[in-house]
Amino acid sequence: MAKPRDEMLSIAEVIEELDVPRSTFYRWRQCRKAPKSIKLPNGDVRIRRSELDRWLTSLEEAA
Repeated sequence: MAKPRDEMLSIAEVIEELDVPRSTFYRWRQCRKAPKSIKLPNGDVRIRRSELDRWLTSLEEAA
């Protein structure tokens, strides 16, 4: 049985899910407080679903 692929989310999908402005998300990235991302050769940025979930869990535990 094949292992399911980890969904790759665009920044637009992530900010929609988190309900934050794009500028806020980019500020988090600049401060290294955003989930880890992958920069593709064409310059697009993607965030793995598993990384977003891990990041959200880490915020929950820190609160």
